[in-house]
Amino acid sequence: MRKKIWQSRYMYVFVLPGFLYFIIYKYVPLLGSVIAFKEYSPFQGFMDSPWVGWAHFARIFDNAEVVQVLINTLVLSFLQIAFAFPVPILLAVMLNEVRHERFKKLIQSIVYLPHFLSWVVVIGIVTIFLRSDGLINGILQAWFGMEPILFLQIPALFKPLLVLEVIWKESGWGTIIFLAALAGVNPELYEAAVVDGASRLRRIWHITLPAIRSTVVILLILRLGTVLDNGFEQVFLMLNPYVMEVGNVLDTYVYYKGILQSDFSFATAVGLFKSVVGLILVIGANRLAKRFGEEGIY
Repeated sequence: MRKKIWQSRYMYVFVLPGFLYFIIYKYVPLLGSVIAFKEYSPFQGFMDSPWVGWAHFARIFDNAEVVQVLINTLVLSFLQIAFAFPVPILLAVMLNEVRHERFKKLIQSIVYLPHFLSWVVVIGIVTIFLRSDGLINGILQAWFGMEPILFLQIPALFKPLLVLEVIWKESGWGTIIFLAALAGVNPELYEAAVVDGASRLRRIWHITLPAIRSTVVILLILRLGTVLDNGFEQVFLMLNPYVMEVGNVLDTYVYYKGILQSDFSFATAVGLFKSVVGLILVIGANRLAKRFGEEGIY
């Protein structure tokens, strides 16, 4: 083993920064999860705070507010899986069909760019467009004589807006993995299909989509692992008192309880609950994928 490690020493050097990142920022903080089972007080510290067992976890299901927050989280996550997850697949398939290389690279660069914008910038752009005196209301008022519509204060529009923002910001970046998978497809398969008289849709259905099927399954399994994680920044920046009932998710709820109300133990219990649910979903989805003949993630 020592000989093999020495032979691959440069590869281990490349892996080391990522390894240290997960150790320092992911595994070491897990030691603090013990306060989920205690009535933590900053003055008493981790060790001397009294044990309360599963009391904080029981509060997750006894509190009607937490149940509503959990429902909001699940609805938003499944909306993103149903509508945002397939978009990079569709976009990758469309880009794969483009034969003009310069035009293809131009489109790729354009759709990648939103990924590098922070959520603060993205929400700022959305606000400029949708606020009462914004661009959209200005067009509606000037062209159709309509009264301003308070888009950002309508509860029914909150979740669709979040999904559309995710699609616009992350879909282009998500195509990278699928395009990499498609790069390994033998061009002779397409040529043979053309000779056999297969239309473009037939070639996509029988060659392109099967080539990325395993990649889609793996990414879907990983996405299910974060089904209770909607992303704090985006939701927090979009929240206002009018949409709080439908927009407050576990990430923002933990912030309000843990930081603003100093209920550290309960906030930690909610975070630990999210992690356990994500782990169960990943294991279950991976086993289901293997039953259908896919490789899974392990």
